[in-house]
Amino acid sequence: MTTDDLREAYLEFFVSKGCERRSSDVLVPRDDPTVLFTPAGMNQFKREFMGLGDPSFKRATTCQKCIRTGDIENVGKTGRHMTFFEMLGNFSFGDYFKKEAIHWAWEFLTQTLSIPKDRLTITVYLDDDEAYDIWHKEVKVPANRITRMGEDDNFWPAGAPTHGPNGVCGPCSEIFYHYDDGREVEIWNLVFTQFNRVGPNELEPLPSKNIDTGMGLERAASCLQGVQTNFETDIFAPLVAAVAEVLGQTYDAESLDGIRIRRAADHARALTFTIFENVQPGPNQQGYVVRRLLRRAVLDAYLMGRREPYLFEIIPLVADAMKRPYPELTDSVRRIQTVVREEEEQFLRNIDTGLRLYNDTVRKTKAAGSDVISGAAAFRLHSTYGFPIEMTESLAAEQDLAVDMPEFERERQKHAETSGQDSAAAVFATGPLDALKQDYHAGSTFLGYETTEAEAIVIGIVAQGRLVDRETAGSGDPVALVLDRSPFYGESGGQIGDVGLIEGDGFRFHVEDTQRDRGFILHIGRVDDGTVSVNEHVKARVDAPRREAIRRAHSATHVLHHALHEHLGKHAQQAGSKVEPDRLRFDFANPEAVGRDRLRAIEETVNDRILLGEPIRWRTMPLDEAKQLGAMALFGEKYPDVVRVVEMGAFSRELCGGTHLDSVGQVGLFKIVGEESVAAGTRRVVALTGKAALDYVRQEEDALAAVAGTLKVPVQQAADRVAALLEEIKALKKQASQRREAPKVSADALLEQVREIGGAKVIAASVEGVAPDELRQLIDVARRKVESGLAALLITASEGKVILAAGLTPDLVERGLHAGNWLKQVAPVVGGGGGGRPDFAQAGGKNPEAIAQAIEKAVEVARGSLGG
Repeated sequence: MTTDDLREAYLEFFVSKGCERRSSDVLVPRDDPTVLFTPAGMNQFKREFMGLGDPSFKRATTCQKCIRTGDIENVGKTGRHMTFFEMLGNFSFGDYFKKEAIHWAWEFLTQTLSIPKDRLTITVYLDDDEAYDIWHKEVKVPANRITRMGEDDNFWPAGAPTHGPNGVCGPCSEIFYHYDDGREVEIWNLVFTQFNRVGPNELEPLPSKNIDTGMGLERAASCLQGVQTNFETDIFAPLVAAVAEVLGQTYDAESLDGIRIRRAADHARALTFTIFENVQPGPNQQGYVVRRLLRRAVLDAYLMGRREPYLFEIIPLVADAMKRPYPELTDSVRRIQTVVREEEEQFLRNIDTGLRLYNDTVRKTKAAGSDVISGAAAFRLHSTYGFPIEMTESLAAEQDLAVDMPEFERERQKHAETSGQDSAAAVFATGPLDALKQDYHAGSTFLGYETTEAEAIVIGIVAQGRLVDRETAGSGDPVALVLDRSPFYGESGGQIGDVGLIEGDGFRFHVEDTQRDRGFILHIGRVDDGTVSVNEHVKARVDAPRREAIRRAHSATHVLHHALHEHLGKHAQQAGSKVEPDRLRFDFANPEAVGRDRLRAIEETVNDRILLGEPIRWRTMPLDEAKQLGAMALFGEKYPDVVRVVEMGAFSRELCGGTHLDSVGQVGLFKIVGEESVAAGTRRVVALTGKAALDYVRQEEDALAAVAGTLKVPVQQAADRVAALLEEIKALKKQASQRREAPKVSADALLEQVREIGGAKVIAASVEGVAPDELRQLIDVARRKVESGLAALLITASEGKVILAAGLTPDLVERGLHAGNWLKQVAPVVGGGGGGRPDFAQAGGKNPEAIAQAIEKAVEVARGSLGG
């Protein structure tokens, strides 16, 4: 059975049991600050487990994309550990429980997948007689194939009864697959969340019991396909083979290089999915994890002899291998490759120096009789050469060394935290809105698509992180009013929140910002006058002119998206946006600067669409139907089952919850005012609309008129006059340079200093009174005069700095000599470095006192290369 078939078989099986099939959550949860990446299938259902989620379903099944880095050092070393993986799961929120979960798991494994029963064994929690009896008495698993285990092995969270944390917990039952050679692999974990821990070994039964199960897709596939590791499965083996081929290696699973190749294949998958969701390599949070994975894969290849980027070549193969469940990857391959390649190139520029420093650090550590690398040295590798500390630790471990991490942390101070693992204590954290959700399950109703004014009722007031009954003017800090219905738009999808007023009997509340959270619209601001209380009837008024300006900018982003596709290609997918009153910022995928001409064409296309004045319509529909219609979605976003589709004429159709105009023509004027890079493979356009665009054009007109006035020419002639002035300045500079004192040395004088070495004429000399840019001229003249057999290396000093230049005639290059390599050996003598082409190279230094020794070194190197 293929991995794709296994995934589908699992989901269809649990759909047949009444579970609702839900799509995978995104890898970077938008509303869960407790994790950097989604680590398990249950994470998207935290609110359902707490009884606060969508009440329309009580059973669910998913295949969740996950990333875990807690065991990253084992990736590639074992056959089971991965950073990116898929977790199959079925869940119950106060519905079915142990009996069904156990029976269905056995049915799926032994009947749907046809796994022989004698290949499966079971573990249960030590005191969980209920689960034991279901397995033994009902499912008929022999007692000798069921093992009772303690709380560290068969309880979630592990060790919770004794060690905590307090909160929801429960026993679990694990299912193991046995190979012919005696090895066993855990393939499924059934968690029975039935208790609330209130203290050490104090477990109170929950009124509503839940089921949370997880089956590792890749692990299960390896068992079904009869292979020993996840890396040999149909979905992984092609990636391993591709990495080996790109690196020019013969894959040997048992070798150190085999570990490195497997690790690179794993990391390529993780990078493809994270960068698809617009996580860029960086110094903090998710970006740090992505950078760490990418650089480790580059380092592994470097240690195998690869000096060029390679990982980007694996991305299309990942997208192809995963195209059945995740077809959306295909359109982003080019963007992901650009990000990966640029990060590879950046790291490769530093890696050689970094490794030399690391090896020197190891040598000094061992020479001092220590087995601990100092934290200061590790931090220098991290901050100067881009070595993640985990990489240094890993390299050190391979040489039986450790790193002084307390010292490293002191050196690093407030640098980014790297761990992103979920903590069981925070999994079910609640806040004031969770309490409000108990009474107002549906949240706030948004009315802003139809109106900017509405009557409503105050259902909650949040002040200083808690619910209060009333708030009085002059209390200081901002508070949030929660209404049962509101015309205010809460910031989301790149569109900023509305501002305005909320008024009631005897009070006035100024709304300074609007946010959305847990289905509620939060009106953030201050009470200007009087006292507002819960249950008051109010009038909510949005600042209508400001909203209208936001509508112009938001509608313009959709038109701009269309224009980018028309002029740059379909790869120019939206990567983010910010929509403000008559101003927009639009990020999109593109590997290079757009260029002035194409920007003008894009701007013209947008304004042409505005002139056509086509209607803007919106409708709601199921997500699958919207995708079938070709509605564009923002990658890395999690959409609900029913979505809002905004259509502009026949040229644009996008999933969007923002507020829009009724006609494209209402945008007025569209003006691009900036274009820049924001990350590898991502560009940003900044533009203005409506009144702001008109004001900008008038400011430019005024500035141009002022320039023309200063030049005393009509506006139409200003550009020509400026160009003429620049030519005059250029001519004057040229005249000035021609008046400079002639060099104190000539090519003929240098040729008088020739040394005959190995049949070649070698010049190694210090020259004075020569500008750095004249060194090459001297070498070129000397080469023309001699024509063949000349090797020249000249050194000059200027303002305390040393400049070196070396040149060879073509026949010496053909003999294998290399000017750049010559300089690389000489420049360190004057405290510098550099290099260049075989026929000519330049370098710099900072120690003029060592010029004489450098000349001696140049002659020595020449003798070694030429002989004689």
